[in-house]
Amino acid sequence: MSRMVTLRLTDDDWRELREAASAENRPLSNMITTAALQRIREERFVDDAELAEIMGNEKLLARMKKGSRQARQRKGRFVG
Repeated sequence: MSRMVTLRLTDDDWRELREAASAENRPLSNMITTAALQRIREERFVDDAELAEIMGNEKLLARMKKGSRQARQRKGRFVG
């Protein structure tokens, strides 16, 4: 089931979005939806380069494992 959302855009923003959608031959609503979802997914997940950096950092991995173990045991200090 689709939902309707109302957006308030400046004329310049509307023109830019409309031009981008037109260049990709798709509706404006699809352009906005795709861009918003892409942004959310980029913020939520790490990219390959960032993951490689994390996986290559032994100290960080050890701290993450320790923190995970403490969380499962409900021990440690949690910062919110």
